[in-house]
Amino acid sequence: MEATDLILFPLYVLMFFLFFSWRRKKIEDPLLKKYHKQGFWIKVFGTLAFTVFHTIVSPGNDSTGLYYAEGINIARMISQDLSNIKLILISGKDFDQTLLINPFNGGYFKSESNFFVTRLVTILSFVSFNSYIVINLFFSMLSFSGVWKLYRFFYEQYPHLHKKLAIAVLYLPTFVFWSSGILKDPLCTGLLGWMTYALYNVLYKQQKIFRNVLIVYFSAYFIGIVKSYILVSYLPFFVLYLILSNFKLIKSRLVRALAFAGLFIFGIIGFFVVTDKMQQEMGNLALDKLAESVKFQQTAFMNIADQAESSFTLGADFDGSNLSLLKMAPAAITATFYRPYLWESKKLSTLLSSIESLALMIFSLFVVIRVGPFYFLKTIIKDPMVMFCFFFSVIFALFVGTTTLNFGTLVRYKIPCMPFYIIAFMLILESYNTKKDGLKAAEIAG
Repeated sequence: MEATDLILFPLYVLMFFLFFSWRRKKIEDPLLKKYHKQGFWIKVFGTLAFTVFHTIVSPGNDSTGLYYAEGINIARMISQDLSNIKLILISGKDFDQTLLINPFNGGYFKSESNFFVTRLVTILSFVSFNSYIVINLFFSMLSFSGVWKLYRFFYEQYPHLHKKLAIAVLYLPTFVFWSSGILKDPLCTGLLGWMTYALYNVLYKQQKIFRNVLIVYFSAYFIGIVKSYILVSYLPFFVLYLILSNFKLIKSRLVRALAFAGLFIFGIIGFFVVTDKMQQEMGNLALDKLAESVKFQQTAFMNIADQAESSFTLGADFDGSNLSLLKMAPAAITATFYRPYLWESKKLSTLLSSIESLALMIFSLFVVIRVGPFYFLKTIIKDPMVMFCFFFSVIFALFVGTTTLNFGTLVRYKIPCMPFYIIAFMLILESYNTKKDGLKAAEIAG
């Protein structure tokens, strides 16, 4: 951080504060107003923590050494010669590697997701005086705008759980921290929230259709660029949730059965059409290439395991087949949600994550033991929201756990699914407690 940041950061915080205060005036619910204000300030302090960590505690990472450094480099070239604006209009794979400020960053722009973040940094640099902390604040606020939509989505279904939902969505430490600066993760969390609320408005509430369809399209498009596997694990289960939720509104059993059969057939056809398209777009993470991609990623991580203290293995053999991938699933999913364990943490960033992972493991075990395995599974199957949150988070965890064998990266990559996982277990526990209280009330009345 530089001396100018001490002036710029408060000014930009004030700018965003005034903007969100203006937006907050349109919120009628006093509870939502309170959480919106709290969420904003949590993200501001998250931005400060993110900046200190990436400039003082752990400098030279992706945020500072790749996205920010190369983004500012491109901005300077554009400032010197306006014709260089073409550099942010071309594809990352077409970027001239000799123009990089750091030759060690060569090859990273071949991934369009890396270049997309760098391109965004370049654009924001022109309205932020090239300040790292201010650009972090922009990323953080982009994330907050979508995360708030995600909170609204859950709040509208379960207003009585407002505190618990706030913990899962607005207050979760690693979720706040890793979505508060120049990385892919703030973009993913923000876009996922916008897409969720827009889809909900289109297919369930049927409000402002045109506007929300545009939001869905652009959110899905940009998520597809940054982390396309989010769409693969998210869309099928969220659409299924919306379908099952709408079935509850159909009173006729015959109509419901016919509608279910039609949607089921349409869903299968649509699934194969979408996945076929995904295979063309996703490259390494295409569904039919996932197993091979995992094998390549594991080999790469194992080759540098001796130098990287935070590298780890899943403790399972993998021969590149889909069957062995299935066998690895429990270890991969467990790693995503519950690792690093306390004794595996070698750095401050992973230590904080390991404490949160331990708390998550204790909470998960508590819920399963409290409600029992049968009720746990039954609720997942019967409750559309629980089904959506649970299966999205688990499939997402499989993607992340099998391709990310480094704790430093794992703690970042898993954050988009964390609120959904916690909410799934929270809703199961809430359902059980409600049923139990109802039985007690019936016994007393009887």
